[in-house]
Parts: sequence; structure tokens; C-alpha cells
Amino acid sequence: MEETISLKEIFEVLKKRLSLILLITLLATATSGVVSYFLLTPIYETQTQILVNQKTDKDSAIDYNQVNRDVALINTYSVIIKSPTILDEVKESLSLDMTTNTLNNKISVSNAQNSQVVLISVTDPDPKLAVKIANTTATVFEKEISNIMNVDNVSILSKAGFEGTPAPVNPNPVLNMAIALIIGLMVGVGLAFLLEYLDNTIKDENDIEKLLGLPVLGTIAVIEDKEVGSSKGNAKKSVRGETVES
Repeated sequence: MEETISLKEIFEVLKKRLSLILLITLLATATSGVVSYFLLTPIYETQTQILVNQKTDKDSAIDYNQVNRDVALINTYSVIIKSPTILDEVKESLSLDMTTNTLNNKISVSNAQNSQVVLISVTDPDPKLAVKIANTTATVFEKEISNIMNVDNVSILSKAGFEGTPAPVNPNPVLNMAIALIIGLMVGVGLAFLLEYLDNTIKDENDIEKLLGLPVLGTIAVIEDKEVGSSKGNAKKSVRGETVES
């Protein structure tokens, strides 16, 4: 026989286990906050912009064929920027105590579609070091690209830097706590219904009817021990009084 649960029963279960649901939700949110603020290492990100554009005289007209060729080269440039040829020189210039592969993982290269502007993004726990790596990578690439591909079409458009106090891009404590709150709430509600499902104790006559499939004809009241003792004492007093009179 398939069991169904009414909306009223759902609210009764939630009300009954409300303290458990709130406890799990608060614990999950608090744990996420502590981990995000005090245990996870903040990561900072900065960007350098470079322009891929063949140098021309000021009075010369724009050569759109050349522009298209420059745009087509950007994918190649993105690979070259992260190549050991460039990164090894960046390491040496900054005296970095890390492998080329580690440095490679800190750098990402991107550009908008059909754009001649390339973004060199660097992430690092040290914001000052992130700025140095980004700017040095752009400088080294600008210098070496003419030797690698015999072209002179790269210039630095804007250097990396932070204005004021840098803000980490990761972790995001507010977002992490919001996610933990939702997950904690879901786990709490799920656990509440699981405990209710596993609870096989008989609480009232309705449970008996569901279990046995028989109607309840009547109930027997529970008599406390104090009431039983009091009743026996009153009975003895009455009998003793009757004996004296006889």
C-alpha cells in the first residue's frame, strides 16, 4: 500500500525538527565563514594589457588586412607568452623561487573576439608579486617577440597595478557562506524527514489504526503510581473506620 503525506504532516515534521534544522544550518554557515576568513589563503589577481598592432606612421591610413593578420596572430602569441622561452626569463629577472610550470599556472592569457588587445592576468597570494609578474611578462614578451617571429607589432597598453587596498578574488566569503546556508538547510530538512521516517514508535491511536488496519474502539487512561497509592490509602482508612463502629 502506497503511503502519502499531506501538507499538514510536512509542516508538523518541520516544526517538530525545527531546532535540528536550524542547528545544522547555523553550523554549516559558521564553518564556511571560519574557513573562508581564517583558513583559506586569499588570492589576488591583476592584469596587463598589450596591443598587437603593426607600428605605422601617424599619417598612414589603417591597413585592415594588416589588422586582420595581427588578430590572427593573437592565438599564437597567447601560446608564446606562456612558453618557457618567456617564462624562464621572467623567473630570472625577478629571481623567482618556483618552477616554470608553477609560474605558468599563475598566468592566463585572453582577448575579446576580433580584438587586438591581449590581457595577461596573474594570480598570486602576494598582490605585489602578482603585479611584478604581470608587468615583467609583458615587457619580456614585447622584447622577445621580434626575435622569435621577426615582427614588431606588440606594445604595452597598460601596466598592472592596484588602486588602494587590493581585494582578493578568491575566496569569496559571502558567497561561500550563502552556499553553505542553502546546503545546510537542505541537509537539515532531509535529515528531519529521514529521522521521522525511521521513527517507528507508536504515539497515538492513529498510528495503531495505520499499523494494524483496525479501528480503535476505546482507550485506557494511564494511572500514575501516586494516584494508585492515594486510592489504596483512602480505601484502608474507610475500612478501619467501619470496623471501629461495628
